[in-house]
Amino acid sequence: MDDMADTHDLSLMLDAHVPIVSVQSPDERRVLDLLTRLANARNLPLYEWSVTRGLRKRGFSVEAPRTPSLKEPEELLAHIGRTTGPAIYALCDFHPYLKDDPTVIRYLKDIALDYGIRKNTLVFISHNLSVPAEIGRMTASFALRLPSDEELMAMVRSNAQEWSERHKGARVKTDTATLEKFIANLRGVTHADAQVLIRHAVFNDGAISDDDIPEVNKLKFDLLDAEGVLRFEYDTQAMADVAGLNNLKDWLHLRRNAFLEDNEDRPKGILLLGVQGGGKSLAAKAVAGHWGLPLLRLDFGTLYNKYYGETERNLRNSLNQAELMAPCVLWIDEIEKGLSVDSSDNATSSRVLGSLLTWMAEHNKGVFIVATANDVSGLPPEVMRKGRIDEVFFVDLPDADVRREIFRIHLDQRDMNPDEFDLAELAAVSDGFTGAEIEQAIVSARYLCASQERAISTEDVLEAVHRTYPISVLRGDSIDALRAWAQDRTVPA
Repeated sequence: MDDMADTHDLSLMLDAHVPIVSVQSPDERRVLDLLTRLANARNLPLYEWSVTRGLRKRGFSVEAPRTPSLKEPEELLAHIGRTTGPAIYALCDFHPYLKDDPTVIRYLKDIALDYGIRKNTLVFISHNLSVPAEIGRMTASFALRLPSDEELMAMVRSNAQEWSERHKGARVKTDTATLEKFIANLRGVTHADAQVLIRHAVFNDGAISDDDIPEVNKLKFDLLDAEGVLRFEYDTQAMADVAGLNNLKDWLHLRRNAFLEDNEDRPKGILLLGVQGGGKSLAAKAVAGHWGLPLLRLDFGTLYNKYYGETERNLRNSLNQAELMAPCVLWIDEIEKGLSVDSSDNATSSRVLGSLLTWMAEHNKGVFIVATANDVSGLPPEVMRKGRIDEVFFVDLPDADVRREIFRIHLDQRDMNPDEFDLAELAAVSDGFTGAEIEQAIVSARYLCASQERAISTEDVLEAVHRTYPISVLRGDSIDALRAWAQDRTVPA
């Protein structure tokens, strides 16, 4: 059990006579329970402090003199500094007092330096801790283990049993494949957060289904409460909603299990290069939908900040947040716009590029990268190196068969029967159109027919197509250059 391992590791810190222990965790109750078990096993007094309740004795350890409430941090530390132990003091949410308060920092340093005499151990417990440099060498950081798959499954069974007892013996509905996918998406959260997510799924309707997974992932993303600039993309897509891209589909299908099963050769990611509107964003959503993973989007437009160092911090926080959400898909949209090195931005772009490239090469936390790009001239060549991504796919303009399938998909999604339209003629006249332009032709035709209060027909869509100049015409030279560059350098998607 992880609790036993945590108790053992924390016990080793006490044996090493570490005067201050820093525990960064949102699961305060679990940390306090862990300290209580440890104090009881060692027959030590354990005190818990918070700014609202002051200092209180906790657990069933040996008797110790009663103390005043001591709600003020300086009074508390002065009391500890003159009290002979051994004892453990758990200080909850003490992080605001660790910032730029020389008196508090000096008290803490005195307590640490007097450990050989007083034998008192301080334990900071908070969701966000930054230890001052003055006491850094006297402080050890401790991280709670996250629940294992076996523990998560036991929590699911416990909640399912409780739901069953409340509903006269009815069983929670699920299947093995869905349950395994559900457990995989719970990885990376604390015990307390896992309990919230499991109860949300089970007690909502007495079932764990594929429909629960996107909602649970969104709730998991919110519970992490990180400081990055990632966005959670709730609407992923099925591969059936993506026309063409057969090479990409086959590539993803072959590597799905290797990624989900934490294989040592787990794939890292792909770069989708292609014509704007050609379906790269849809493909990114389909990767997450096909693999049953949460989709996070990194937007470089919100990443950059005018203040020195803030952009790099935003990137670090965002990548850390993605790792906490693992396994997941990280969609880096229009990556070339954020990584083009600009000599006028105080080297911010260079630092961002370096940080991202290092992370792409070294991360092993189950984050699958799907980077999309429209302009290869603005893309640093280092991004495309093997070891950072696995393959570069080129998303070209759709051929006639794919255009026909795109018309079918978009008509069907709008509750129109594709069999009532001449898909072959529509595919023929839309040569050079992207998937996004085909969709907009259908939307435009629907607007016209709605204004005239009549049903849409093939002729209406044809007229909308004829009224449109596709990007292959408007930007023909740049697209031809992009296709020529990609011909011998990328894999056709």
